[in-house]
Amino acid sequence: MSKANENIAKTAGKLSVLVVAMFAFAMWVMPPLYNAMCDLLGINGKTRGQYTVVESSVDTERVVKVQFVAQNNEMMPWEFGPNTSQVEVHPGEPATVTFFAKNNESRYMVSQSIPSIVPSRAVEYFHKTECFCFNQQPLAAGASADMPLRFIVDRDLPKDIHVITLSYTIFDVTERAAAQDSVAAQ
Repeated sequence: MSKANENIAKTAGKLSVLVVAMFAFAMWVMPPLYNAMCDLLGINGKTRGQYTVVESSVDTERVVKVQFVAQNNEMMPWEFGPNTSQVEVHPGEPATVTFFAKNNESRYMVSQSIPSIVPSRAVEYFHKTECFCFNQQPLAAGASADMPLRFIVDRDLPKDIHVITLSYTIFDVTERAAAQDSVAAQ
């Protein structure tokens, strides 16, 4: 092998290692780092987990519009969206809406939905008591489901916030769910 070919092979090897390292960094290091930064700074409208209902009176003097938006990750072939595009609620009042999902594939699949809220200042005042986003959602080939979301907008929501937009992105996690199931079975 000539010196030029050896240099090309070494460069290709180094670039391959670099690509693998970048992929590993993006898949395993960035998500926890991103989550930690969002938690620390309170940005990106990431919602918290399940909320335990505490007795609270309803503020019938105020009305807050809650809008619902859904999108599919580019690798997710399902139909997915809110059955209702918006509701008006009084702070402190429990509300329920549903999102529709249909697996258009000819195989069993598992999804996970990730929520986000705008404006991000509303995150600490939007409480989900039940949400399809808390768990992975399996659907058989061709199956569909209406998935519930129950929430309460806190009475302490700043007075200048009149509209909250809750957005979900749905992801295909079929392979990850299968890997978790096989580990749990061992």
